[in-house]
Amino acid sequence: MPDNFFNLETLEGGIERMLADGVNTNIFVGDQAMLSVVKCDPNSQGSIHSHPQEQWGVCLEGSGFRIQDGEEVPFKKGDFWRTPGDVEHGVRIGPEGATILDVFAPPRDEYKKAGSGFGV
Repeated sequence: MPDNFFNLETLEGGIERMLADGVNTNIFVGDQAMLSVVKCDPNSQGSIHSHPQEQWGVCLEGSGFRIQDGEEVPFKKGDFWRTPGDVEHGVRIGPEGATILDVFAPPRDEYKKAGSGFGV
């Protein structure tokens, strides 16, 4: 594909990170924002963490629970949410797994390279 064009199915050109067991992402970095396409295995979960960047999440497939600021909120395909900077959050995925598109602004420095963990 030409520069600056990507595909949700192939995720070519993304930076790979394993966030937790069964939670993997491909990250696409821009100047002012970054996208993270997170593929979650059934019944997986991401640890509670926080970071200074604002984060938006969109459930593209599947379902689970968004844990945010001490509250656990169910989500399904089509639901989306905003997490202000420095708010503790995490995710617990349902039995069918999930694909989540996260948008960070500004980009997270720790996500600009391959690796593992939430980088906090």
